[in-house]
Amino acid sequence: MKFLTKLDFTEDQINYLNENASGVMLDSIHKSRKLVASNLNFLIELGVKNYRDIFLEYYDLFLLDNSNFVEIFNKYDREDLVDKLEKNVAIIEYL
Repeated sequence: MKFLTKLDFTEDQINYLNENASGVMLDSIHKSRKLVASNLNFLIELGVKNYRDIFLEYYDLFLLDNSNFVEIFNKYDREDLVDKLEKNVAIIEYL
């Protein structure tokens, strides 16, 4: 999961992921690291500051094809979405 350190994840955050995700999921994340990084970078470019928290709670979402991932977020007003995600990452379930 070293690719996550390039995206400013701490060792504690990576350890949290390793402890809470299944082995199959960790393997999928590792095998799809370019896709996962691309989706994370989209959130960063969108202005989402708590992208790490979102990833740690909803890591399976980041395995979606990039175009599908982007489509989920582009349905909403950018500023409003970023503001709501900062206040409550759980709203991601309703997007």
